[in-house]
Amino acid sequence: MATPGSIKLDCVVLDCLDPVGLARFYGELLGWKADEPENGGRWVTLRNPEGGVHLAFQRDPDFRPSTWPSGERPRMLHLDFAVTDIEGQHRRAIELGATLLQDPPADFTVYADPAGHPFCLCACGVQ
Repeated sequence: MATPGSIKLDCVVLDCLDPVGLARFYGELLGWKADEPENGGRWVTLRNPEGGVHLAFQRDPDFRPSTWPSGERPRMLHLDFAVTDIEGQHRRAIELGATLLQDPPADFTVYADPAGHPFCLCACGVQ
């Protein structure tokens, strides 16, 4: 068992073909600022301004997006974002380049980011 404080989740890393472009998408969506790209643009980190878990993006030349919901290439991970204005954030996500994957019920909507990673905007329990 790890000693409390000796380990913590620092960031979630998404593989993609274009780390700079995907960092730009999530930076705009979340209002976060990206660090300068590292290793010739092969790695970009978005810093959580509240000090929580960060998002990072790394170039994978063999990256192939999920085909969810078909299951041919299942999603291995997806991000859920809590929102207070699901309709407004839905419009923003689409304007920024997200693709709607599932018709929105009243409290959550499923999208793919520009690289094809599924993510959800969720008003479930948000006050």
